[in-house]
Amino acid sequence: MAAFVIVEVSVHDHKEYEEYKKLTPATLAAFDGKFVVRGGQTETLEGDWQPDRIVVLEFLTVERAKEWWNSEIYTKAKIIRQRTAMTKMIVVQGV
Repeated sequence: MAAFVIVEVSVHDHKEYEEYKKLTPATLAAFDGKFVVRGGQTETLEGDWQPDRIVVLEFLTVERAKEWWNSEIYTKAKIIRQRTAMTKMIVVQGV
């Protein structure tokens, strides 16, 4: 069953974050993942939520998403993201 990684990102070093954006697509492909949303414009419909950047990733399963997140191939990119941005990230099973 499909799984989605939902990410809220507040970037504080935009220049270095660009390197993260370059590295990430190949890491996703290695785990059959893909971007569904990648930083598009947001509009709050309810609540007090003003995210800077939203990313949604799709994987075949929750397990595959976790394998990607824990993988050696993603580690370099993850370190850059964690250094250049504040991130909230969840994985949720699709229907």
